[in-house]
Amino acid sequence: MTTGQRGRPRSFDRPTALEQATMAFWEHGYETTSVSDLTRAMGISAPSLYAAFGDKRTLFEEVVAEYVLSHGAFGTRAFEEEPTARAGVARMLREAAVHYTAPGHPRGCLVISAATNCSTPEVEEALRARRNANLAAIEDRIRRDVDAGALPGDTDPRTLARLSGAVLQGMSQQARDGATEEELAAVAESAMLAWPPA
Repeated sequence: MTTGQRGRPRSFDRPTALEQATMAFWEHGYETTSVSDLTRAMGISAPSLYAAFGDKRTLFEEVVAEYVLSHGAFGTRAFEEEPTARAGVARMLREAAVHYTAPGHPRGCLVISAATNCSTPEVEEALRARRNANLAAIEDRIRRDVDAGALPGDTDPRTLARLSGAVLQGMSQQARDGATEEELAAVAESAMLAWPPA
């Protein structure tokens, strides 16, 4: 005996709908993006949204997870592919200048900007935890370079990681405020001057 799926089959492409939700959250943030905004952007009904993605918060969690693997993956790639923390941060900042200002999607970084003025503690905390995990990963990479002699022994890994994060977050906001790729690339290069000599 076979049992088929009950009800009507989905009449929309789930990955496309998820990308459309990503654009809505990225542009407007979590708090101000309503379910009706999402259904309009995704081209689906509210019952279809709830059936396919759960509630707004669950959809947002999926959006963030997918964003990190797609639009936001440049930072992870930089650290995976570059031999040192310095090279990884330099590449991450240079590529942020490109990605944060590229046409075809909202400016800046969804993970950095989506929780601005957010009054939903769980969403705010989840994004904060993700950003702090990124800082911890940068700090760990810097610490390993200090231990290996690639950076001076008196380098402060925590401060250098926080500086890198602050520059990245500031670049995201400046992109949203209209900074050009060239302007942000210059910021990225200037930020690297704060690194100690190898």
